[in-house]
Amino acid sequence: MATGRTSDPRPATSDPRPAIDAALARRLVDAQFPQWSALPLDLLDPAGSDHVIYRLGGDLAVRLPRHEGAIGQATKEAEWLPRLAPHLPLAVPVPVGVGEPGFGYPWSWAVSRWLGGEVATTESLADSSRAAVQLADFLTALQTFVPEDFPVEGGREDLTGEPLTDRDRATRAAIAELDGVFDAAAMTELWDAALDAPGWGRPPVWFHGDFHTGNLLTVDGRLSAVIDFGGLGIGDPACDLTIAYTLMSAGSRAAFRAALGVDDATWLRGRGWALATGLNAYTSYAAVSPRVAAQTTRQITEALIG
Repeated sequence: MATGRTSDPRPATSDPRPAIDAALARRLVDAQFPQWSALPLDLLDPAGSDHVIYRLGGDLAVRLPRHEGAIGQATKEAEWLPRLAPHLPLAVPVPVGVGEPGFGYPWSWAVSRWLGGEVATTESLADSSRAAVQLADFLTALQTFVPEDFPVEGGREDLTGEPLTDRDRATRAAIAELDGVFDAAAMTELWDAALDAPGWGRPPVWFHGDFHTGNLLTVDGRLSAVIDFGGLGIGDPACDLTIAYTLMSAGSRAAFRAALGVDDATWLRGRGWALATGLNAYTSYAAVSPRVAAQTTRQITEALIG
């Protein structure tokens, strides 16, 4: 079944997000896309931290942003995914409609093509060099596609990636908080090295922005699709190397790096991204979600291995 980011286990009572339920989704669809009003809506659970997702009939998915940080994703994906999709070797969820605010719901939302499959797991793919090379080929294709109106880095706020340095304060705080759970000295050494690594000195390229195991789908045990392009942007692609630590083992990681042709500095920055995002998720969710605790423990440990 298609899903998005890691399910958000935080209590709803502590989060001032708009109330989203099946009745609201039904009213929005029926009012704005009457051609689909007869199709059933089924909640996807768990969905993700950015969206509430309903399957609409057999071929569509309705994605309603949960919070302000996700409100620009519908229009961005609608603009770029139809253009990127023909150039990519794995399927992506091409939007077919962007809905407007209504019935008390404050933001734009999207209807996309449904992509069937199961979420990728380390149990099935961690040691697969074939899957690792497929993912390298996907990122190579993504980074290579340059349309005539390719945005200049920094020219589109919705496509400007977050610098690794912006994570410094939170990452160091998490390292201190988790001293004893993980090796604080090793984490500090890796983090310092990632921040000191030379930056991306080439022209900006596309990056997925949230390239981890939960955003990969498989069919019959083989990679079939990449989903959730809310973090799509241009600039330094090092953030996408996080997949090497959420999914892969040492052997498949080596195959991935060789196929992608990653230089030492970019690889090191990628390890920094894996560490920072893993620590953020662990400190936010591990206490209330054993599943997230296990996933992020693996991510942090693999990032330290390199």
